[in-house]
Amino acid sequence: MNMKIPDYIGSLAFGLKMGVILPGMNLVDEVLNALSPCNGDGLLGDNDVICITESVVARAQNNYITVDDIAREIKAKLGLKEDSRLAVVFPIASRNRFSMILKGLARAVPRGEVVIQLSYPSDEVGNQVVDPEFTCELDKEVITPEDLGKRCFKHPVTGVDYINLYRDIISGEGAGPVLYLSNNPLEVLKYNPDGVVAADIHTRVVTRKTITEHYENCITLDQVFTEGEVYSEWGLLGSNMSSGERLKLAPREGKQLVNTLQSRIKETFGHDVQVMIYGDGAYLDPTSGIYELADPRAAFAATDGLDCLREGLKYKYLADQCYHEEKKSAEEIEAILSENMKRKMDQDSMEREGTTPRRMEDVIASLADLVSGSADAGTPVVVIKNFLA
Repeated sequence: MNMKIPDYIGSLAFGLKMGVILPGMNLVDEVLNALSPCNGDGLLGDNDVICITESVVARAQNNYITVDDIAREIKAKLGLKEDSRLAVVFPIASRNRFSMILKGLARAVPRGEVVIQLSYPSDEVGNQVVDPEFTCELDKEVITPEDLGKRCFKHPVTGVDYINLYRDIISGEGAGPVLYLSNNPLEVLKYNPDGVVAADIHTRVVTRKTITEHYENCITLDQVFTEGEVYSEWGLLGSNMSSGERLKLAPREGKQLVNTLQSRIKETFGHDVQVMIYGDGAYLDPTSGIYELADPRAAFAATDGLDCLREGLKYKYLADQCYHEEKKSAEEIEAILSENMKRKMDQDSMEREGTTPRRMEDVIASLADLVSGSADAGTPVVVIKNFLA
């Protein structure tokens, strides 16, 4: 059976169903096995993009750590003692992404104190921490533990009260919890911490720089678990809650994997493709206001052919211009559009107005994430066709 994509189909993305990927499996071989029937049915070709979700890459690599590992690493990095005061600035409000990390941080100082400074009214990816009306009524730059009291602020989507959840996690490890709200990272220094973790994702460099200009013992989440038997170039960034007290780190050595798979696909099927490892799509939900990108970037690794911008012509502008101003027929407009597709134009030309250039890997990773879904839908490999020129 040959199901080759007909010429009248434009861009197309579809997920490939695969069996469960377990630690120690050869992921390159598994992906090749999944692509074999796809190739046999004429659904694989040159310029396709093969996208693999980061979760199966990290699982195949057995890239897991434990809460105890986090406690040991943080104590060593910051020189903490069991009764130290550890400050954590700008963590996101997430059970999957941060609750287990916080458990490890608190376990590092079981007879000490954990001071959490949350941004308000939302975290950096749009998760609501407190009711915006509450912060407006207070009209304060710093919302203290006394201001918060025992109020319950439930996330409008998950229904979780993250302030009280984080308090409970810290208390559960024996440490004393102090939680307050401020958008000024220097506020944390008023608590005289023994060490600071700048826990934000996309703004971490600026946050740490601001703090270290006044206080040196500050690290970011991507500065731990970057070496050793189990590690990631991203440290704790991009990690996810696993089972028990385990966390799965982001994939390591991703560039090597995508390049190897690209070469093997060429050897096995004869096609020149691009390959990427994708995480969260860079998608801002207009309903909840949540920016889905809790990973440090949308693509953890990609082959060189994706290191470019996605650009294009303003198709509808050209069509309107040819019809209204030049009185061209449909056949003439089609010929003009076809010719313009081949012609290189300046960035500021009217024909390209409105076509904002975006990093190709960000666009493709977002598309792949939407196709597979956050639960992967049993399709951890996504094939994208007719997207690259």
